[in-house]
Amino acid sequence: MVRLLALSSYFYQSFAAVLLIFALGYLLEPAQYTTYSLMIAVSQFAAVVAFEWIQLAGQRFLSSSNGEEAVRLRSSLFSALALSALALAVIAGFGALARAESASLIGLGLAVTIVQGATDLHYMTIRVSGRLAPASVLMICRATLLLLGAVVGAELYGTAESALLGLLAGHIFGLAAGSIVDRKLLGWSPRQTRRSDLSGFARYGMLASGASVVHLSVPILIRFLIIGRFGAASSSSAGFSMALDLLQRPFSVLLSAIHTISYPDVVSRFDNDTRAAARDAATDLFDLAMCSTAIMLGGLIAFIPDAARLFVPPALAPSFIAVTPSVAIFYFLHTHLQATLALVPHLEKAAMRLIVVAACQLALIAAFILVDRAADLGATATLLSAGLATGLVMGCASGPTVRFGAYPRPGLALSAIVGAGLIAALVLLPSEPLPWLLAKAAAAAFVTVAIAWAGNLLKL
Repeated sequence: MVRLLALSSYFYQSFAAVLLIFALGYLLEPAQYTTYSLMIAVSQFAAVVAFEWIQLAGQRFLSSSNGEEAVRLRSSLFSALALSALALAVIAGFGALARAESASLIGLGLAVTIVQGATDLHYMTIRVSGRLAPASVLMICRATLLLLGAVVGAELYGTAESALLGLLAGHIFGLAAGSIVDRKLLGWSPRQTRRSDLSGFARYGMLASGASVVHLSVPILIRFLIIGRFGAASSSSAGFSMALDLLQRPFSVLLSAIHTISYPDVVSRFDNDTRAAARDAATDLFDLAMCSTAIMLGGLIAFIPDAARLFVPPALAPSFIAVTPSVAIFYFLHTHLQATLALVPHLEKAAMRLIVVAACQLALIAAFILVDRAADLGATATLLSAGLATGLVMGCASGPTVRFGAYPRPGLALSAIVGAGLIAALVLLPSEPLPWLLAKAAAAAFVTVAIAWAGNLLKL
């Protein structure tokens, strides 16, 4: 049941993020929403650059540690966080000096990035210490606070800055709640930090996070190129930005949930048990990851048009609906390249391989986009080209996983593909009147439950 609670917490976070996107689409003018969207994208990029290496190192080293070693490693992780936050503040300060007119936006983005990084690291230390249930409850509380904070800010003042300020308040309250549940962050002492630990974190974590930075550059590159074509103030740019904001969350959140549940066990078995035991644990992770995301892809294709008609502002709906299938396919492939196929290299601490794979994806997508621009193709064609390039890189990057011998059970994977196709085909059925929409949702739920039950994916 703890696994179910953890998955539910991530689904709730995804649901809250979707609600936030729809709400801000109504509360903010298109230009303000585009500014907010770009600022969030830059903030997330900065968070990956500054803090992802600490997260990755913490997950890899803390998952198989205990006792005094775990206490020392946690202290070193919090010290690394403080050093990275200081470096990020210095860089942001130079950015604010160079663009004085955007100083308030840069300052808010910096504050959101730092507080989010601290909260994420604290929640991660709680999860890998075996307290999955409290960590899951904390993530539900933080998602609620972020939603309320940003909506209240946007409702009161209707600007990108007010929405960012609401997000900042939500992260601060989330960090405070985590410190009440677990006081290790409040008890952090720099004196417990070991230089050898920081060096080990940097050697592994910075290379691994470098791959994440390159992977994150891909949707940012696509975003800026397409917004540059339509103009930041256009409804087409706002609709496209909303589709990117909306559809990146479900896949990344779901895979994060699955890694939260299963990755510590895989690492522990890889470090302390037999190769066969580690392979079995990795196979369970791949089963849950591939099947659940395939079903999610089918559900997004089937129901996003209905959601758009109900929740997306009419001015943004045409461009939003036009690109959602291609955006969903791209993010399905992109998140699996970034997370699922990176599992074995992470276990083997082959971080340089991750960077090479990410760089190949970025280079190939950039080449495809240049061809698309020369041919004057639209946003949908650009996204499909990015998906094709990502799929090609996935095929080339699957070698370590195949050699390790861990991959989804063929029968279960086939049933998930068929189920996803059946759910996606529901888009062809009418959604009005309301009983039709409810019938479609019931059919999708039945297929999902049947596959999860047959594959025992939740290990209930």
